Amino acid sequence: MKQQIRSKRRARGLVQSLCLSLAFGAVAAHASTADGVKIGVLTDMAGVTADATGKGSVEAARLAIEEMGGSVLGKPISLVSGDHQHRPDIGSSMVRKWYDTEGVDVVVDVPNSSVALAVQGIAREKKKLVLFSSPGTTALSQAQCSPYGVQWTYTTYALSRGTATAVVNEGGKRWFILASDYAFGKQLAADTETVVKANGGEVVGTVFHPLNASDFASFLLQAQGSKAQIIAIANAGGDTISAIKQAAEFGIGGAQQLAAMLLLITDVHSLGLQAAQKTYLTVPSYWDMNDGTRAFTKKFEARVGRPPTFLQAGVYSSVRHYLQAVKAAGTADSDAVMAKMKSLPIDDPFSLNARIREDGLVVRDMMLAQVKTPAQSKAPWDYYNIVRNIPGDTLAWPLSESQCPLVKK
Repeated sequence: MKQQIRSKRRARGLVQSLCLSLAFGAVAAHASTADGVKIGVLTDMAGVTADATGKGSVEAARLAIEEMGGSVLGKPISLVSGDHQHRPDIGSSMVRKWYDTEGVDVVVDVPNSSVALAVQGIAREKKKLVLFSSPGTTALSQAQCSPYGVQWTYTTYALSRGTATAVVNEGGKRWFILASDYAFGKQLAADTETVVKANGGEVVGTVFHPLNASDFASFLLQAQGSKAQIIAIANAGGDTISAIKQAAEFGIGGAQQLAAMLLLITDVHSLGLQAAQKTYLTVPSYWDMNDGTRAFTKKFEARVGRPPTFLQAGVYSSVRHYLQAVKAAGTADSDAVMAKMKSLPIDDPFSLNARIREDGLVVRDMMLAQVKTPAQSKAPWDYYNIVRNIPGDTLAWPLSESQCPLVKK
């Protein structure tokens, strides 16, 4: 009998502990709404994409918060940031802690596709939002899509369709691809090859280099020896700059031309107009697009010292839209906010005809640009001629071809 009583007491204790644990979890899950909204900027503070994201991404998010007056639903908006160091394990650990113990409601930016895919899995598990401004892999809104993730700014599919189509139509039919050896570079290389072939060109070779490489000599020699007309540079940030600079040292630029599949304004600035002039590129936004982008740039420059990249503009845009959705939904609940984000128009000066599709992809108009010659540039950072607008629907795969489980067919 005593043994039965002790067993019943232990059982009651376990039930009470479980109830307390569940109650604590529920409180923790809703604590951020009660205390305010918290945004986590997961970025690259010192690595290969630090200039294009990093401190500028944090300031872009902060400017969006300030536009809301620093509060929403009568509660303060707070901001935390972290450096994932281009390591999925570090990024995952940081985001899990943010969601579990620090009350972060939404994570933004996340340069590096491998880190982004890891974070997407955690956000799905935790039913927390993540808005990807900087990674380009299509997996985020294709096979590994999530009801809690949005691919905000661009995809490798969009950039390759914009730039490769233009170059092939100009007569550059024979291509060699030099790409970074991780999810982003591999996807960009694959998408570029698909577009080149679809437009009547051919890819005669592809080679992959490690992230943050210092020596591109062996890769460029392979490209040079291929006799390709076009050498596609399918990487990002410091790798793009190093590859283009070293290509010039090898004398590439006469019979063989470079095509940068992802080129940011900071890359052009580092290269200089003399080296980068006449390069075609596809951009979702540009600081000198309109009065609204110029006004934002003035505030951004006061803090960062230069105009925003389109990745940093994407952080501003995504945070701004998220906060507007929280206000409209009357809650920071992830499902309610995501529903509002998809129903509300994306309304900011950097976004052209943008909307969030059911697969989590922001479909937006982009621009085919060409880097100005030194003689054409009339002011600091006046680097692009906008050749034409590219309709967003031509830069996104049809939903009928989607691999995303969220898409109803």
